[in-house]
Amino acid sequence: RFLGIIGVSDTVKATSYEAINAWEKMGVRVIMLTGDNRRTAEAVRQKLGISEVVAEVLPQDKEKKVSELKRQGHKVAMIGDGINDSPALACADIGVALGCGTDIAISAADVMIVGSGIDSVKTVFDISAATMRNVRQNLIWAVGYNVICIPLAAAGIINPSIAAAAMALSSNGVLLNALRLKNYGK
Repeated sequence: RFLGIIGVSDTVKATSYEAINAWEKMGVRVIMLTGDNRRTAEAVRQKLGISEVVAEVLPQDKEKKVSELKRQGHKVAMIGDGINDSPALACADIGVALGCGTDIAISAADVMIVGSGIDSVKTVFDISAATMRNVRQNLIWAVGYNVICIPLAAAGIINPSIAAAAMALSSNGVLLNALRLKNYGK
C-alpha cells in the first residue's frame, strides 16, 4: 500500500541568479560542478541560467576539472562550502569559501566570505579590482616623486627642502588615495 512521497531539495536563492547573470555579462564562464545527480543539477542549471554543468562528480573530479581548465589557460575561481569542494578550492587560482561552509573548505580557500550567498563574490572581485586600480595610482604618485624630485634635488636644480615637502605631499596623497577604499561599495 502506498503511503506517500517525500521530496527534498535545496532552494535556489534569487540572488544567485542575479550574481550568475552579472558574471556572465562580465564575460565570466560559469560552470557548476556538483556531486548531485544529473537530474537535480539540470534543474538547478535551468533555474539559474548556467550554460554548463558537470554533475555526479567526486571531490577529486572537481579538482581535475579545475586543473584541466587551468591547463587550457583559463584563470579559475572556485566557489564552494563543503568538504567535497576543498581539493578544488585549493587547486583554483582563487578559492572562495562561503562562510557557512566547513572549516576545511574555509582553510583551503584563498578568500572566505561571511554568509552563504554567492552574490557577495562579485563584490569581492569588484573590491579587488578597485584595490589594484588604487595600487597603480599610488605607484604613479610614488614614482612621480622619485623620478622627478629626487634627481632635481640631487642636481641642485631645486632646493632639497622642496623635494622633502614634495615627498611628504606624495606620501599623504598615497595615504588619502588608499583610504578611499574604506568606503567602497557604501
